[in-house]
Amino acid sequence: MKRTLLGAIFGGLLIFLWQFLSWTMLDLHRPAQNYTPNEGVILQTLAANLPEEGGYMLPGMPEGASREECEKKMTEANGKAWASIQYHKSLKANTSDMVMNMIRGLLANIVMIALLLWILNKISMKNFGTMFTSCLIIGLVTFINQPYTGNIWYNFFDIWAYFIDSLAGWALCGIWLGWLYNRRPTV
Repeated sequence: MKRTLLGAIFGGLLIFLWQFLSWTMLDLHRPAQNYTPNEGVILQTLAANLPEEGGYMLPGMPEGASREECEKKMTEANGKAWASIQYHKSLKANTSDMVMNMIRGLLANIVMIALLLWILNKISMKNFGTMFTSCLIIGLVTFINQPYTGNIWYNFFDIWAYFIDSLAGWALCGIWLGWLYNRRPTV
């Protein structure tokens, strides 16, 4: 139990630290967060034209549109610009919101590693190679499940950053868990 708890806490912390580095100091996700000097005009236009907070796909289909209407609109839109918008009416940029979001992210990572360890603890052969490889496989599964599958449809500009995050963060966790589970317990 002690090993599982240590594994989950420090494994979750390692993934959290990689995510922090990836999004901040290494700035790997910059291609999906480009700056435009026209942001003021764009935000004013969005505020004036979007009825409420939410996700918008442009061009989009009104709810209940017939198949014929959808086909016609997609034919007209083919080859033209499109956008996916996550619209929020106000930015919450205060320190307490940031701290709480980081705490929630860290706790989610710890729970994620605890769930992985629950599965791995059912395996009788726990050595460095098994733990490391299992973590890399989980990293690839999580990448394929969300960022890559989403990229198939929406072409994320930072897809390679997500791929690196999946490999690097989970590799760090795998090294830690491999070391933790490979060492002899002290008496």
